[in-house]
Amino acid sequence: MKVTAEHNERIAKMTFASVYPHYITKVEKKGRTKEELHQVIEWLTGFNEDQLKEFIEENATFETFFQKATLHPNAHLITGVICGYRIEKIDFELTRHARYLDKLIDELARDRKMEKILRQEKT
Repeated sequence: MKVTAEHNERIAKMTFASVYPHYITKVEKKGRTKEELHQVIEWLTGFNEDQLKEFIEENATFETFFQKATLHPNAHLITGVICGYRIEKIDFELTRHARYLDKLIDELARDRKMEKILRQEKT
């Protein structure tokens, strides 16, 4: 599936506040917690719970959200297919970052172990 310019623009203009409730519903429906969701988001973006609340209150777009994020150095290890797109083949950085987040949330909802979701190396 090819990512189009229109698709990239739609992702950029989407607000974090519009999808956040869906993230919560998805993980809680599968027995995971809001705290675990926040842990995953913080790992990827560096944003804590208070910062997430600010993005929601400001109605920040994904473009703004990911511009201000400091992506985890292991984010590139997030691979696979999400929403019909192979993550590692997405050229447009913003869309790839949004799909990283989608993939992590999907893994959380599928009851994957947290250390695997967070791409932690074995010691």
